[in-house]
Amino acid sequence: MRKATGVAVVAVLSMLVSTAAAQTTAPGVPAPGATPPPAPTIAPGVRAAGVSVGGLTVPQATARLTAALGPRMRTPVTIRVAGRRFRLRPRSIGSRLDAGRTARRALKAGRARGGVDPSFGEVIDVPVAVVLDRKRLRRYVSGLGRRVYVAPRNATLRITVRRMVRRRSYGGRKLVEYRLRSAIVRVLRDPRARRAVKGQRRRLRAAVTYRGLARRYPTVVTIDRGGFRLRLFKRLRYDRSYGIAVGAAGHDTPTGLFRINTKQVNPAWHAPNRPWAGSYAGRTVPGGAPDNPLRARWLGIANGVGIHGTSEPWSIGSRASHGCIRMRVPDVIDLYPRVPVGTPTLIR
Repeated sequence: MRKATGVAVVAVLSMLVSTAAAQTTAPGVPAPGATPPPAPTIAPGVRAAGVSVGGLTVPQATARLTAALGPRMRTPVTIRVAGRRFRLRPRSIGSRLDAGRTARRALKAGRARGGVDPSFGEVIDVPVAVVLDRKRLRRYVSGLGRRVYVAPRNATLRITVRRMVRRRSYGGRKLVEYRLRSAIVRVLRDPRARRAVKGQRRRLRAAVTYRGLARRYPTVVTIDRGGFRLRLFKRLRYDRSYGIAVGAAGHDTPTGLFRINTKQVNPAWHAPNRPWAGSYAGRTVPGGAPDNPLRARWLGIANGVGIHGTSEPWSIGSRASHGCIRMRVPDVIDLYPRVPVGTPTLIR
């Protein structure tokens, strides 16, 4: 009797232990020996860049996409800019297909639509996921921009005593980098796209144009010492000329490019303290005085040298002055209002 009772107690305890163990098993974890649930599959009719992945698990879809799209995604992109061709290898900018992410994207898209029925022509085509290093892409396009950059060339002016020699300006070209970057990204993200893009350049205007030179140089004066002529140019075109006298031997008129720095009507003469000034040395002769050699007008150039009228019109066409440019009085009066302060003046 006692032996039978003990056996019954042991059986009851065993049942209680088994029940407790079953209750402590984590939810969702299959009991030992149980069959695991099947891996989720992508809904039928789902594609990625035209590659069918419907009915496949994520690992299976990853393998299929890698095999179908990987080679295409590694194909270099041809870039055409300004008649030149460049080849961009995707891996050089860290671009590659992320097949796993694309497969998960396809799985999610099928679930969001609640499945599709290919028999009725329903298809979901998801874009592929691409890894891309934006900084490396930016550096590549910037380097390309430097290679196809053409700097603008300003128009230039060369002043000679007889004419103004102008060289035309040329516009530059600069790559529109942000547009090229966008075009490259579009191609890299679409394995069905043609692996070629065209870069655009925008025109750069020169700071100084051919016409702009005329605005910069509205008036130019040239003095031809050998030909004893003063020429006036307006908007870089010949306007008129006058006969002149220049410095005598030992008192040569200076040469170079100067600017008119002062203008006076009936200027006073501040005679230099030099032997050739004679009794006037160191004195100031008032403007308009009969013995003032600076007649009517004065256009200062540099270091006491200037253009002025003379009381010795017979000296015109010779080397007769002490460095200044002499003109007949009617001529210097005619020239005076035509030449503003700051006018470039070439003496040769």
